[in-house]
Amino acid sequence: MTRLTLFELVIRSMRKNVKQDYLYFFALIFSTSLYFVFATLQHDPSIAGMSGTDVHFATAFKVAGILLLAIVAVFTVYANSIFLKRRSKEIGLYQLIGLTRKGVVRFLITENVLLGVGALLLGILCGAALSRIFLLILLKILGFDGMVALKFSMTAVVQTIVVFAALVLLTSIQMVRSVYRSTLLELFHARNQAEHPRKPSGFRTGLLAVLGIALIVYGYVLSGRMVNQMLFLNMLLVLLATIVGTYLLFRITIGWLFYRYRKGRSGHLGLTNSLSLAPLMHRMKGNANSLTLITVLSAMTLTMVALTYSLYYSAGSDTRISLPYDVVFENDEQASASFRGDLQKAGISFVRTPVEALRVIGEIRDPAHPAKSRAQGLLFLPAEQLKAAGADIAVPEAGEAWLFDGRARLNALGSQDDPNEPKQIVLETNGKSQVFRLTESVDKFAMNYNVYGAQIVTSASTVNALKEKKGSLTKGETVTFDTYRFPDHAQRAKASALYAKYVAKDDFKPDFYSEYRAALQSFGLYIFISGFLGLVFLVSTGSILYFKQIAEAEEEKRSFVTLRQLGFDVKDIMRGVARKQLFVFAIPLVIGLMHSIFAVKAASVLVLSSIALPSAIAMGAYALIYFSFGALTIGYYRKLVKSAMH
Repeated sequence: MTRLTLFELVIRSMRKNVKQDYLYFFALIFSTSLYFVFATLQHDPSIAGMSGTDVHFATAFKVAGILLLAIVAVFTVYANSIFLKRRSKEIGLYQLIGLTRKGVVRFLITENVLLGVGALLLGILCGAALSRIFLLILLKILGFDGMVALKFSMTAVVQTIVVFAALVLLTSIQMVRSVYRSTLLELFHARNQAEHPRKPSGFRTGLLAVLGIALIVYGYVLSGRMVNQMLFLNMLLVLLATIVGTYLLFRITIGWLFYRYRKGRSGHLGLTNSLSLAPLMHRMKGNANSLTLITVLSAMTLTMVALTYSLYYSAGSDTRISLPYDVVFENDEQASASFRGDLQKAGISFVRTPVEALRVIGEIRDPAHPAKSRAQGLLFLPAEQLKAAGADIAVPEAGEAWLFDGRARLNALGSQDDPNEPKQIVLETNGKSQVFRLTESVDKFAMNYNVYGAQIVTSASTVNALKEKKGSLTKGETVTFDTYRFPDHAQRAKASALYAKYVAKDDFKPDFYSEYRAALQSFGLYIFISGFLGLVFLVSTGSILYFKQIAEAEEEKRSFVTLRQLGFDVKDIMRGVARKQLFVFAIPLVIGLMHSIFAVKAASVLVLSSIALPSAIAMGAYALIYFSFGALTIGYYRKLVKSAMH
């Protein structure tokens, strides 16, 4: 008989488990590669130099690296615990044939180190090879046309080795604890600890089952009303209600519903339900913690990805809401004429339209709370001239006025005023009050947001009537805006560069293109980081569910042999298996999607334009990738069932 060395035993064990552990190894390589890329981008000086001072690339990638480590640490520890449980009988056999606990620990740690070193080396090599592609993706998202040289960073290599060596150490400690704290009997029975579902204890179980659903609904309802003076407390209540409700849902509600379904059929589930519902009933309570964690973290990840993608997707429309015109000159005909000359010399096509407005001091008064009103600058803009300048706007009736404010929703946060209550615009004229009815509030600006005064749109006749008596109005003055629009998007960058020389260093006179580029750069960085972090989390959670299911598949293999002896074929068995996987993968995803939908809806006040479409795209892509792990699991089950049939 040939005696195997420890190293040979380790290699043989790794070869035997490669079919089951390949996804774990891939996830480690992918995580290592991404961390190395983040570390490289963090330390490369050319990356920091390509952005504006408002976007701190190095800090962003440093934070992203920390979040990535947190995700990978949770994943590796949890996956390692699944592997240890799955291999418990193997570990027990090693001890039974004479290998000491110390020898078993050496065996497991050697295997873990080899696996970690392999993932680390392949991850760094892949990261170094793909870093250029990652950089091109980042530049594309940020809209940079130039090229940036990216150097191989030894600092990034050392940083990656240190942090992933710490992860290997953490999992090794976990292995030592598992071996020394488990008896031989526990090792041989670790995989046979499925629950035996007991009859629910009537009223108490039903009450807790309903309570789980009620807490989730309460969290959803409160999330739509939490923006007020008690915002922080409301956020904590929403988070607590959602987490506790989700835990009760997995721990009690779903099992209770399954029990009611089985009772309604007098215990006769049939083959399909026996292969799908029965295993879930046996393991639902034991999986409650992990399913709750996966669901809540999935919801947080979905919310992060959906919001960042929505902000990036809406950068153009949000900027246009704040800056309806590409460039505006206020009371500066000389500079405007010089700018027109520059545009003509450069061959840039433009549409220039003057708008004559009136700026005064007045009040926007709520008749129900007159004491709250205060004097402020008001900018009266004629609707007819705005339409001529390209604005999509109607003309108010005589005596009516509309308030255009792109920040109206943000300003209303925490306010107790009813936005539907009618308001008035009050101007003082020779000791008398002239009142206009404020009949509508529009969530956008009629003129670029940097101009002084609350933007009030009225008919041209109303503005002209006010101009005639501007001497009697408080600080009444006529204002001329020269508005410019550039129909050719490709020429906006050049026009923006020409406009820059007309803006003094301390002046705040933004143009559309510069603001849009700044927003694209900030949100582009966020979507790059959150997108890849979300992908790592998705791979991690999908892999955990996959590992748990293949472990259960091994336990169910004997039952497949029995079903074959009873005359059932692969198709009959796979129908029940597919339904089970639909429950396992769909329930956390659907609940996580519901959580994230309400979270995104609550956070939508931060975005000026609609985010329904970009959020749906992000969530749809997440769900598609997530279900690919379900397909992998069904494929593994199919191979196992076919092998049991022969």
